[in-house]
Amino acid sequence: MKLSSQAGNIIAQINTKTKLGDLRKIAKDIKKDHELAMELWSTGRFLPRQLAILIMDNKLLSQDLINILDKDMQTHPFNERNQLIDWLMANQLTKEKKTIALIQSWENSPSSLQRRTYWYYQARLRWMGHTPPENTPDLLSAIETSITIEEPEVQWAMNFTAGWIGVYEKKYRNRCVALGEKTGLYKDEMVSKGCTPDYLPEFVALESNKRNI
Repeated sequence: MKLSSQAGNIIAQINTKTKLGDLRKIAKDIKKDHELAMELWSTGRFLPRQLAILIMDNKLLSQDLINILDKDMQTHPFNERNQLIDWLMANQLTKEKKTIALIQSWENSPSSLQRRTYWYYQARLRWMGHTPPENTPDLLSAIETSITIEEPEVQWAMNFTAGWIGVYEKKYRNRCVALGEKTGLYKDEMVSKGCTPDYLPEFVALESNKRNI
């Protein structure tokens, strides 16, 4: 796609020193411009695609368009594509009832990024401290059945969901801790100072103690 002068000028402002805060400032000036977003997305570059996500019109995010964006994300390295789909969820997909309904339909999606989004959203419903949805028993059963055979990007989100279930729903806490002990996922992972470990027994203990629950 040949870029418009506006898109070209924006691209010229983005370099390896550009931070997320800088992208947010640019997006704040643009507000919402779906056509421009698609131009920026067409560059195939990580930072312009993050900016594109910020200025998309979520009312135009159909399943078909999300599938196209998803396919494009697969061209990025592992961490970048996870960041892009998580950025899309946080900044667009959770803002409209229509796209939330799409997220809720992705538990068994052929796309690992869409399955990741389904599980990350289930975790989000809990870590925000709201009354947990009534689907916890089904979620835990699905996690126990599938977490060890899922793709790494989905595995992390399932584990994250189990962590927040263990924190906020005491009656399932021992079950979530036992799941972590059984799978051993993230047990030996190095954790930066001040960060919460992903290993479920430690995650649940630390986050529960923070909240005195």
